[in-house]
Amino acid sequence: MSVAETEGLQTPTMRLDGLTAVVTGAGRGLGEGCAIALGDAGAEVVLISRTQKELDAVAQTITERGGEAKAMVCDVTDAVQIKATIEGLERIDILMNNAGANIPEPFIDVTEEHLDFLLELNVKSMFMVAQAAMRRMLAGGRGGSMIHMSSQMGHVGSPRRTVYCLTKHAVEGMSKAIAAEGAAAGIRSNCIGPTFIETPMTKPMFENPEFHTFVLDRILMGRLGKISDITGSVVFLASPASALITGASLTIDGGWTAV
Repeated sequence: MSVAETEGLQTPTMRLDGLTAVVTGAGRGLGEGCAIALGDAGAEVVLISRTQKELDAVAQTITERGGEAKAMVCDVTDAVQIKATIEGLERIDILMNNAGANIPEPFIDVTEEHLDFLLELNVKSMFMVAQAAMRRMLAGGRGGSMIHMSSQMGHVGSPRRTVYCLTKHAVEGMSKAIAAEGAAAGIRSNCIGPTFIETPMTKPMFENPEFHTFVLDRILMGRLGKISDITGSVVFLASPASALITGASLTIDGGWTAV
């Protein structure tokens, strides 16, 4: 018998109709792009960040493209607030655990203040968001997909990014551990690891010729990433097309970590 006969083979869908997706840091940049892509794929998107004006603009964009979105102002570093916000939702099928930051500086110059800030935002808040989402997914009994925004720096080291590398390596380990606990309930946990992405916020960095050369010399494909390079992977990991993928990390780095 053929595979089609034995498995009733059908090409898996990447549609997300009827599902609810939560995106943190959804007001701008990668978070905004991921939220729009999830909305385009049919998910109802819950947008979370600290700035109402930005969230309203993203929600309007999703609505204008035929999707559904709801804006919820919340500081992900406020553990009590984020727990109440996420656990209070009617359902969560998809989590895009995105909010994060970086402060590039030499290792010997890192202050305790900067260390604490990045650990709180990039590690603790992502942990608390994922924990609240998993509780809601377990209560819903439908499984779910968690996608954590890591980085190529979660796989390598780099000058002036000691703390950022530390935090993204931590996110990678957290995701694998969540995958180990969530699998029995159908809850998947994966990371995506982008390279340097060109956005209005990062554009000034690349106006430094030395840094621009440093980056492009390490991206084998010879160009910076775009937000659209990332969003397809998010929709894939959110969808039934990735149903057997958990505990994995998908690097979207143009070959940076290949050599």
